[in-house]
Amino acid sequence: MLQIAVIRENQEKVIAALAKRNMDARVLVEEVVQLDENRRTTQVELDNTLAESNKLSKDIGELMKNGEKAKADILKQKTVSLKERSKELSDKLDEFTKELTEKMYLLPNTPTDIVPEGKSAEDNLNVYQEGEVPQLFEGALAHWDLIKKYDIIDFELGTKITAPGFPIYKGKGAKLQRALISYFLDKNIDAGYTEFQVPHLVNEASAYGTGQLPDKEGQMYHDAKDNLYLIPTAEVPVTNIFRDVILQENELPVLCTGYTPCFRREAGSWGAHVRGLNRLHQFDKVEIVRVEHPEKSYEALDAMVEHVKTIMRELKLPFRVLRLCGGDMGFASALTYDFEVYSTAQQRWLEISSVSNFETYQANRLKLRFKGKDGKTQLAHTLNGSSLALPRVMAGILENYQTPEGIVIPEVLRKYTGFDIIN
Repeated sequence: MLQIAVIRENQEKVIAALAKRNMDARVLVEEVVQLDENRRTTQVELDNTLAESNKLSKDIGELMKNGEKAKADILKQKTVSLKERSKELSDKLDEFTKELTEKMYLLPNTPTDIVPEGKSAEDNLNVYQEGEVPQLFEGALAHWDLIKKYDIIDFELGTKITAPGFPIYKGKGAKLQRALISYFLDKNIDAGYTEFQVPHLVNEASAYGTGQLPDKEGQMYHDAKDNLYLIPTAEVPVTNIFRDVILQENELPVLCTGYTPCFRREAGSWGAHVRGLNRLHQFDKVEIVRVEHPEKSYEALDAMVEHVKTIMRELKLPFRVLRLCGGDMGFASALTYDFEVYSTAQQRWLEISSVSNFETYQANRLKLRFKGKDGKTQLAHTLNGSSLALPRVMAGILENYQTPEGIVIPEVLRKYTGFDIIN
C-alpha cells in the first residue's frame, strides 16, 4: 500500500507514475486525498472534544469537592452532550478510516523511473541474454512428448485424481524434481539465505499483507469455512513472518528462502502456450525473500538478479533477463526483472523467475518497520524472487538436454539425482 503522506504531498507525481501502468488514477487519488482530509479533520475535532470533556470532568470534581453541587450539575449536562458528540465523531472517524483503507488498497505500487512504458509483455525490455541455444537432432520432441516416452510425469493420472493442471511426477521424474528443489535451496543457503518451512495455507491478513488481496482473488484457492487461502507462492507466508515486527537497523538485511508447492487458478485450457508443464494449477517453487534498508534495496535487487544468473549458468541453460514494462508488472512491484529459459523444442522463451523490489508497498501493509541508529522508526523495503520455479526449468532441461539415447542430467544435479541420464 502506498503511504498516504506520500500521496498527499505528491499527488501529481503519483498520478504520473501510475500512468506508466496505463492507469488513469486521478479520480481515485483525489478521492483518497479528500478522505484523508476528512479523516484528519474529524480526528482533530474528536481530540478537542475529548480534551474538553476531560477538562470538565476535572472541573466537576473540584466543584463537588468545594460543595458547589449546583454548578457541578450544570457542567455534568454539558459533558453528556460532549460524550454524545464524541461517539458521533468516533463512528464518523471509523467510517472515513475504513473507506480510506479500501480505496488505498485499489492503488498499485508506483513504478520506478527506469521501468519502461508499455502495455503488455511485448513491450518488456531485454536487458541481458546468455547461453547458446543447442541444435537438436532430427526427431527431437517437446517435453510433453518426452514425459510420455520416458514415463516420468503423468498428466492423465493427475486429472483422474484431482483435475487438469495437477500432474503426478514418478520414477526419475520425481527424483529430478526433488533434486532441483534441493539444489536450489542449497544454492540459496550458500548465498546467506536462511531456510524456512512455512504453512501452505494463509489467513486473509497475510494475503492482504503481501498484496494478493484485493488484487488476485480469482487466482487463489479459498476455503470459505475457515477463510484460508492456498498460497500462490512462498513469498506470502515467508514475508508475513515479519508482519507487525519492528527490527533493529543492525538486524538488516534479513534473507529468507523456502520451498513450497504453489497453487493458482490461472492455468488456461490445453493449447500451445499452456500445454504440458508450461502452466499448471499446482507447481513447486523455491523462493527468496529479503527485508532491506531502503538505501540498500536496489543494490540487493541487483544481487538477487546475479544470484539467479549463477544458477542458470550452472544448469547451462540459455536464458535472458527482461525488465518488465509498466503494463506487465505485478500489482505490488516497483521494479521487476523476469528470467526466461529458452525452450528449444518449442522454439520460444518460458518465464522461470520474477525478481522484484516492492520498496515500502508491502511493508506499509505489513507494518514492517525498523528502528534506525537515531531511534526513529521507518518502513523497511521488501524484495522477493523465484530461484526457481520448477515446471519450466524441468521443461527446459528435458528439451535442451535430450539426445537420441535419452535425457542427459545437468552435471550440477547429478549428485542430487544419483543418475546421469533418463532413458
